[in-house]
Amino acid sequence: MDGVSLDDPGHLAGVPDEFQRLWTPHRMVYIQNGPQPHRDSCPFCAAPDLSDEEALIVARGEHAYVLLNLFPYNSGHLLVCPYRHIALYDEATDAETAEIASLTQTAMRVIRSVSKNDGFNIGMNQGEVAGAGIAAHLHQHIVPRWANDANFLPIIAKTKALPQLLGEVRASLAEAWPASD
Repeated sequence: MDGVSLDDPGHLAGVPDEFQRLWTPHRMVYIQNGPQPHRDSCPFCAAPDLSDEEALIVARGEHAYVLLNLFPYNSGHLLVCPYRHIALYDEATDAETAEIASLTQTAMRVIRSVSKNDGFNIGMNQGEVAGAGIAAHLHQHIVPRWANDANFLPIIAKTKALPQLLGEVRASLAEAWPASD
């Protein structure tokens, strides 16, 4: 490495080497705050008061809305949340459960049309013990899956490579979302 001092690591920034680096600076919030960054506030109650772009909201219904997961398992990982602050599915009204179901079906169609995925993981983690990151506010996960999306990175390195920025994913899904009647 001509002209580069190995004693000064600042000179090594950007120097090609055998390592491939995945830069995921958005994860630093999660790392620094731990798995429960919203102990004192509810992001799902705050999101509807923000712009769709700022809150990563893809679609709004009467009783529930759809937004991107800020810490996604895969590109296009959506959440369907009721506006009302409830923790468990059996606390939802019939109108809320019907709209959550309808928005989930629409989300599946939109993701499939935009992302050409091969399948989905859909589910709700009810309570902290069940793995809910934000247990106080009900939310359903819709995770697109591709035949080859499980490789050595998540299995060995506990790292997920996401090919698109969240704002780009939100824009493409929101654009493909059907207009409300």
